[in-house]
Amino acid sequence: MTYVMVDVETDGPIPADFSMVCFGAVIVDDALDKTFYGQLRPMSENWILKRLEISGLTREQTLQFDDPKEVMGKFRDWLKLNCDDRLIFISDNNGFDWQFINYYFHHFLGENPFGHSSTNLGSLYKGMVKDTSRNFKHLRKTVHTHNPVDDVIGNAEALLHMNKEMGLKINL
Repeated sequence: MTYVMVDVETDGPIPADFSMVCFGAVIVDDALDKTFYGQLRPMSENWILKRLEISGLTREQTLQFDDPKEVMGKFRDWLKLNCDDRLIFISDNNGFDWQFINYYFHHFLGENPFGHSSTNLGSLYKGMVKDTSRNFKHLRKTVHTHNPVDDVIGNAEALLHMNKEMGLKINL
């Protein structure tokens, strides 16, 4: 299995009505050097200023980004190039990130190479420490900047710590 940490930035709360404007991914391994970054032109006229401000982007910038179908095709090709077995989608907030990645893959390419499931990093940590009020974010080394590549690397660092230092058994 290949764990792929994913993070998305959007201009609104749900796909189709709003747009994923950029996303990042990293193959979870000791090197954390296989990353993907995509910037996608909005597919909707709707957008919320406060949502864009989180990512530090403006609407004018996002309108200059790449065609979403091309970006999703490049992401699919990157996954094929870097993963030779079953893909495991994992993110800090999989309920949010998954809905956008899944929608964009199906909408633009007709399939999602991750299949139909995802894993939540925070829930995994809560189960490990047996406390639903705790979070994993102190395990990150890379600062959380809302640049999705920085954020996936930090989250992957946390997952690697859980694996190496806390006894989580995952095949990397």
